[in-house]
Amino acid sequence: MTKKSPNPVDKYVGSRVRMRRMMVGMSQEKLGESLGITFQQIQKYEKGTNRIGASRLQNISQVLSVPVAFFFEGAPTMTGDVAGFAEDASPAYVSDFLASSEGLALTRAFLKIADSKVRRRIVDLVEALAEPSPAA
Repeated sequence: MTKKSPNPVDKYVGSRVRMRRMMVGMSQEKLGESLGITFQQIQKYEKGTNRIGASRLQNISQVLSVPVAFFFEGAPTMTGDVAGFAEDASPAYVSDFLASSEGLALTRAFLKIADSKVRRRIVDLVEALAEPSPAA
Protein backbone atom coordinates (compact mmCIF):
# COMPACT_ATOMS: atom_id res chain seq x y z
CA MET A 1 0.00 0.00 0.00
CA THR A 2 1.49 3.34 -1.05
CA LYS A 3 1.43 6.42 1.10
CA LYS A 4 -0.77 9.17 -0.31
CA SER A 5 1.16 12.34 -1.18
CA PRO A 6 -0.12 15.70 0.09
CA ASN A 7 -2.53 17.66 -2.09
CA PRO A 8 -0.73 20.57 -3.83
CA VAL A 9 -3.24 23.09 -2.43
CA ASP A 10 -2.76 21.76 1.11
CA LYS A 11 1.02 22.07 0.70
CA TYR A 12 0.67 25.58 -0.68
CA VAL A 13 -1.66 26.77 2.10
CA GLY A 14 0.70 25.23 4.66
CA SER A 15 3.67 27.02 3.12
CA ARG A 16 1.76 30.32 3.30
CA VAL A 17 1.00 29.66 6.99
CA ARG A 18 4.73 29.05 7.56
CA MET A 19 5.72 32.15 5.61
CA ARG A 20 3.31 34.40 7.54
CA ARG A 21 4.26 32.85 10.88
CA MET A 22 7.91 33.58 10.12
CA MET A 23 7.11 37.11 8.94
CA VAL A 24 5.56 37.95 12.30
CA GLY A 25 8.40 36.21 14.16
CA MET A 26 6.23 33.55 15.77
CA SER A 27 7.43 30.04 16.61
CA GLN A 28 5.48 26.91 15.75
CA GLU A 29 5.09 26.32 19.48
CA LYS A 30 3.60 29.80 20.07
CA LEU A 31 1.17 29.42 17.16
CA GLY A 32 0.17 26.00 18.45
CA GLU A 33 -0.42 27.40 21.96
CA SER A 34 -2.58 30.17 20.51
CA LEU A 35 -4.69 27.55 18.71
CA GLY A 36 -4.73 24.97 21.50
CA ILE A 37 -2.76 22.38 19.50
CA THR A 38 0.78 21.01 19.50
CA PHE A 39 3.69 22.39 17.50
CA GLN A 40 3.87 18.97 15.82
CA GLN A 41 0.40 19.59 14.40
CA ILE A 42 1.57 22.99 13.13
CA GLN A 43 4.49 21.20 11.42
CA LYS A 44 2.05 18.83 9.71
CA TYR A 45 -0.11 21.73 8.56
CA GLU A 46 2.90 23.63 7.21
CA LYS A 47 4.15 20.59 5.26
CA GLY A 48 0.67 19.88 3.88
CA THR A 49 0.67 16.44 5.51
CA ASN A 50 -2.53 17.32 7.38
CA ARG A 51 -5.26 19.37 5.77
CA ILE A 52 -6.30 22.53 7.63
CA GLY A 53 -10.04 22.70 8.29
CA ALA A 54 -12.02 25.86 7.59
CA SER A 55 -12.55 26.86 11.22
CA ARG A 56 -8.89 26.18 12.06
CA LEU A 57 -7.77 28.27 9.07
CA GLN A 58 -10.04 31.07 10.29
CA ASN A 59 -8.36 30.88 13.71
CA ILE A 60 -4.88 30.85 12.14
CA SER A 61 -5.75 33.91 10.07
CA GLN A 62 -6.84 35.77 13.21
CA VAL A 63 -3.70 34.83 15.15
CA LEU A 64 -1.45 35.78 12.21
CA SER A 65 -3.47 38.93 11.42
CA VAL A 66 -4.23 38.22 7.76
CA PRO A 67 -7.46 37.48 5.91
CA VAL A 68 -8.15 33.82 5.10
CA ALA A 69 -7.73 34.66 1.41
CA PHE A 70 -4.04 35.38 2.07
CA PHE A 71 -3.37 31.65 2.35
CA PHE A 72 -4.77 31.00 -1.14
CA GLU A 73 -3.14 33.88 -3.08
CA GLY A 74 -1.28 32.28 -6.00
CA ALA A 75 -2.38 28.77 -5.05
CA PRO A 76 -2.28 25.94 -7.59
CA THR A 77 -5.62 25.23 -9.22
CA MET A 78 -7.13 22.07 -10.59
CA THR A 79 -8.17 22.30 -14.24
CA GLY A 80 -10.15 19.26 -15.26
CA ASP A 81 -7.97 16.24 -14.53
CA VAL A 82 -4.71 18.16 -14.85
CA ALA A 83 -3.23 20.19 -12.00
CA GLY A 84 -1.71 23.50 -13.05
CA PHE A 85 -1.26 27.06 -11.95
CA ALA A 86 -3.59 29.93 -12.60
CA GLU A 87 -2.40 32.44 -15.18
CA ASP A 88 -2.06 35.22 -12.63
CA ALA A 89 -0.48 33.07 -9.91
CA SER A 90 2.81 34.19 -8.40
CA PRO A 91 5.72 32.05 -9.57
CA ALA A 92 6.88 29.43 -7.07
CA TYR A 93 10.20 31.24 -6.62
CA VAL A 94 8.38 34.14 -4.96
CA SER A 95 6.98 31.90 -2.21
CA ASP A 96 10.30 30.08 -1.92
CA PHE A 97 12.14 33.41 -1.57
CA LEU A 98 9.74 34.74 1.05
CA ALA A 99 9.96 31.49 3.00
CA SER A 100 13.79 31.66 3.17
CA SER A 101 15.48 33.43 6.07
CA GLU A 102 17.30 35.78 3.67
CA GLY A 103 14.15 36.62 1.74
CA LEU A 104 12.24 37.23 4.92
CA ALA A 105 14.97 39.46 6.37
CA LEU A 106 15.26 41.43 3.13
CA THR A 107 11.49 41.85 2.88
CA ARG A 108 11.17 43.01 6.50
CA ALA A 109 13.96 45.56 6.10
CA PHE A 110 12.69 46.76 2.72
CA LEU A 111 9.18 47.35 4.09
CA LYS A 112 10.61 49.56 6.84
CA ILE A 113 11.95 52.03 4.26
CA ALA A 114 9.41 54.85 4.15
CA ASP A 115 10.82 56.76 1.17
CA SER A 116 9.49 55.29 -2.08
CA LYS A 117 12.37 56.82 -4.07
CA VAL A 118 14.90 55.03 -1.89
CA ARG A 119 12.99 51.75 -2.32
CA ARG A 120 13.02 52.27 -6.10
CA ARG A 121 16.79 52.88 -6.06
CA ILE A 122 17.31 49.67 -4.09
CA VAL A 123 15.30 47.74 -6.67
CA ASP A 124 17.35 49.35 -9.45
CA LEU A 125 20.57 48.41 -7.65
CA VAL A 126 19.53 44.80 -7.16
CA GLU A 127 18.42 44.52 -10.78
CA ALA A 128 21.77 45.96 -11.92
CA LEU A 129 23.66 43.49 -9.73
CA ALA A 130 21.58 40.61 -11.09
CA GLU A 131 22.31 41.43 -14.74
CA PRO A 132 25.17 39.44 -16.20
CA SER A 133 28.21 41.62 -16.79
CA PRO A 134 29.12 42.13 -20.44
CA ALA A 135 32.01 40.02 -21.70
CA ALA A 136 35.19 42.06 -21.94
